[in-house]
Amino acid sequence: MSDTTTNGKSVSNNSQGYIFLYIFIVILILAGIIFLFKSSLFDKRTVDARILKDELYLNEDLVFTDNTRNAKKWLWEFGNGAKLATQNGNYRYSKAGSYIVRLTVDGQLREQFPVTVRDTVTSAPDTVVSISGPTSGVINEEVRLEAEGKANTFQWSFGETNRVDVKGRTALYTFHTPGKFLVKLNTDNSMRPVYHTIFITDPNSDLDTDIVEPGEGERKVIDDIRARLQAIADGADFNSNYYYLTRRYMCNNEKVTVAVDQDGAKKSTDFYSYCMGLTFGGEIVVDEAQLTISPNSTCATLVNIKQHSANTVKK
Repeated sequence: MSDTTTNGKSVSNNSQGYIFLYIFIVILILAGIIFLFKSSLFDKRTVDARILKDELYLNEDLVFTDNTRNAKKWLWEFGNGAKLATQNGNYRYSKAGSYIVRLTVDGQLREQFPVTVRDTVTSAPDTVVSISGPTSGVINEEVRLEAEGKANTFQWSFGETNRVDVKGRTALYTFHTPGKFLVKLNTDNSMRPVYHTIFITDPNSDLDTDIVEPGEGERKVIDDIRARLQAIADGADFNSNYYYLTRRYMCNNEKVTVAVDQDGAKKSTDFYSYCMGLTFGGEIVVDEAQLTISPNSTCATLVNIKQHSANTVKK
């Protein structure tokens, strides 16, 4: 009787062991299925790339950027045999035509963009008219600039306002605020404006007006950002103004969102694309520029821009 009982217990124990083994195997299989399902559906990456414009002229740069999550390698192909292995950048075509720009991310994710490149209109040299005059001055003292070259009409904008300040070959103007100003001269004999940089100082102030720290006053910050963006739009050095803004106000984050209101039309983009757009976006006047700052931080999370085309009457 004892042998029979012992054998029965042994069989029962073996059955329980097989049951636990089966349960363990089933759990492993289910875990594997869940992992594969999640990897293929929920964690599937898609290309997050864009180009700034899909219609260009031969003298314009194709500006491209990619924000694909966790991307390590990029290959941009421009439809004419040219390639670049960078995340962001620009490319200029040498022939007009239609092209397909292809992006390959990490050797497997792909996206493509159709691009049309048009012939450039031949223009007269911009050096026909030049500006002579001082490169520095002080506030509340008259500055005299002269236009040299052949032209019939002359329109001067001295950078303190968003309008034409003086008309005529000789321009007399008095600055009322210190800073670095980009004087713009439009004539009927030049396809593009002629520029002249002038530094205006306040001899009664020891403050460095070229650098404005966040927290010194909302008005100063707004004026500083607006002036830098306007300088980019007017053709001043891109890198110095762009990196000044990203370093001082955005903690070097080039992807801060920019909400733009231009002539009543609203759109959203990132700061890099917005600034690049200013360089060939036509005659743009930046009216207002305000930041949204992160709590307990000096880093901007949103830039609100209000601007208008110089060809449009500001309302």
